Amino acid sequence: LTIRPSFPALLLPSGQHLFSSNAICRSVLWVVSWFSSAASASFVDSWDFSCDVFQESVSVADVILWAALYPVLSDSSLALGKRQIYRNLKFIYSTENEAMSNLTLLSISLPEEGKRNILLTSALPYVNNVPHLGNIIGCVLSADVFSRYGRLRGWNLLFVCGTDEYGTATENKAREEGLTPQQICDKYHAVHSSIYKWFQIDFDFFGRTTTEKQTEIAQDIFWRLHKNGFLVEDTVEQLRCENCQRFLADRFVEGTCPHCSYPEARGDQCDKCGRLINAVELREPQCKVCRQTPIIRSSKHLFLDLPKLERQLEQWLEKSTSTGDWTANAKQITRSWIRDGLKPRCITRDLQWGTPVPHPDFKEKVFYVWFDAPIGYLSITASYTNEWDKWWKNPQQVELYNFMAKDNVPFHSVVFPCSLLGAQDNYTLVNHLVATEYLNYEDTKFSKSRGVGVFGDMAKDTGIPSDVWRFYLLYVRPEGQDSAFSWADMALKNNSELLNNLGNFINRAGMFVTKFFEGCVPEMDLQREEKKLLAVVGWELQQYIQLMDKVRIRDALKHILNISRHGNQYIQVNEPWKKIKGGESDRRRAGTVTGVSVNIACLLSVMLFPYMPLVSQTIRDQLNAPQSCIGTMLQGTGTFVCALSAGHRIGTVSPLFQKLETDQIEALKKRFGGQQVFDVKVVGGVDPEKAEQLTKAVADLLIQHQCLPPQGEKVRALKAQKAEKDVIAAEVSKLLELKKHLALAEGKNAAPAPQTGKKKK
Repeated sequence: LTIRPSFPALLLPSGQHLFSSNAICRSVLWVVSWFSSAASASFVDSWDFSCDVFQESVSVADVILWAALYPVLSDSSLALGKRQIYRNLKFIYSTENEAMSNLTLLSISLPEEGKRNILLTSALPYVNNVPHLGNIIGCVLSADVFSRYGRLRGWNLLFVCGTDEYGTATENKAREEGLTPQQICDKYHAVHSSIYKWFQIDFDFFGRTTTEKQTEIAQDIFWRLHKNGFLVEDTVEQLRCENCQRFLADRFVEGTCPHCSYPEARGDQCDKCGRLINAVELREPQCKVCRQTPIIRSSKHLFLDLPKLERQLEQWLEKSTSTGDWTANAKQITRSWIRDGLKPRCITRDLQWGTPVPHPDFKEKVFYVWFDAPIGYLSITASYTNEWDKWWKNPQQVELYNFMAKDNVPFHSVVFPCSLLGAQDNYTLVNHLVATEYLNYEDTKFSKSRGVGVFGDMAKDTGIPSDVWRFYLLYVRPEGQDSAFSWADMALKNNSELLNNLGNFINRAGMFVTKFFEGCVPEMDLQREEKKLLAVVGWELQQYIQLMDKVRIRDALKHILNISRHGNQYIQVNEPWKKIKGGESDRRRAGTVTGVSVNIACLLSVMLFPYMPLVSQTIRDQLNAPQSCIGTMLQGTGTFVCALSAGHRIGTVSPLFQKLETDQIEALKKRFGGQQVFDVKVVGGVDPEKAEQLTKAVADLLIQHQCLPPQGEKVRALKAQKAEKDVIAAEVSKLLELKKHLALAEGKNAAPAPQTGKKKK
């Protein structure tokens, strides 16, 4: 707004002014008089509700003003804006707590009687890891799509997530960057927030685990478990790195799995066979920081007595997995844990950066991350509302959805539920556990150190819109098996499905209205062909809803694309661009085809909203679609209604998508491909596992330090400078040695190629 209240009541520490309630009321009265026209809803809807409160251009007064204005504008279509206003207010409230304490905030999302109340969580990302595309699709993006869909269905839904900030990983990152652990958390929490904002992940609240609420709730659950007899003490053998002078957290130990011999198993779990591992059981363990071999030391710890809770867990699991929507892999992984028999699980660690254990005998220890981190869902909700227990201690009214990658399943289906069951405080337990498989990058794994793959902070620099990224990641979402991101396939899907199929249909439908009917939807006289088409479209819509209700997000997307294919075929067969030039009956026919097509385009804009929110809004803006269409078509089993009736004036139509050119894709593939990925070849009877380890070690060394190019340039520079022969020879020797190591890593003959001279003419 260009006009703001002019009666500052208080100067906040941030340098912004807090305005008196009197000034807010005066401003609201002025704004209401200004918004008295029918255009008010469209103006408010066009306001950028996602404005970043961190920017200086958005003042506290702006946000408060919109909060005060909202009740006057009762259009339900502003629900998304209302939630964003609240999030902005909540941020200000948390940072200016004393100054804002007397303000009345907007009502927040709480469970409601008679509604479907859904509590939705996305697995908490490690704060010090920049998420790659696989992390994004496996957790936050999948959860966001279902959250948006649920709101379209009219469900009362709360979507929370945040950064997991405690543990050795944070301590090590702080040491690397010369910062304190808290500074690292602050820095990377902002990085995560920025990435998710760019990907349009619409959390109700994105918090963090380094809060007083986390300490309070985690310690309360701990004491309840202790009181109820579900904790036991034991002396544990742990791995300690003498070089780093500390006990090693499980994820900072790597070695050979004792069960399947996978050479890169972590100290808590093997990614290949999925079985739990005690770090001291690893064969040939290594400290992941310094690569030294750790020693075994003893330490007294507290354990969650899982065997004592096993019967309660099995009874709950039987009910939850039979009535809820658990993915097949989530059920399988959980069953394997139960089948092997549960063992006591250590919940404490010899670290400094973590939630402190309140027991006087363990005051030098902190809670283990896999006991502590899932409690972050509760504490983050508590940071959103003081009435958090209405979500988390209300299993009769609330359904809990957990979204994660498959490696997180055991901690959400066994360890965390056992913690809550043992606390005996009527906690809400997961009803629907949605786990993806892994997304790989091309034919390899994502690797930040090797520069392989696209990470969240890089995607926006590609020039490809976030909606296109969302579309492709959801198109290849690893629902039933591992899948792979491919640049060539991304270009193909963009150019064929988005540009030539979806975008082509919607653009043609709108252009026909503009070109042939002066921007107004024509009269429609539905014939047998239209009724058949509408029945097909209605069936596709119902399939979309059934699949989305079951969180089969990838499969549901195909039905959106099917509808636009039906629409393109309908237009192509009827050729309205020809019929408009014919007689009266032909022109009426052209009008019917155009009117039906533009209404199908409106339906597609609604169905697309969970997947491509900006494109969805753009389509509705171009069609000048009424906001009511959002809340009607996805109700019940799905109803395709005529949202754009005859005489409706549409807006300006323009193309929705751009072609991804071959040279552009090749450049991006090269940019994010890192160095060459080496194939392991067994030479001279070398043990395959040793050969693979040697290959990885040498390849990683050469890739990480990029030794060959600098050394080659150094030799060329010395030759150009005509340096002494001995100096040049020494550097050439180094270059040849590097090439020899590289050849060995590739399994090639390391002997230099014979010199060949030019033939004399």
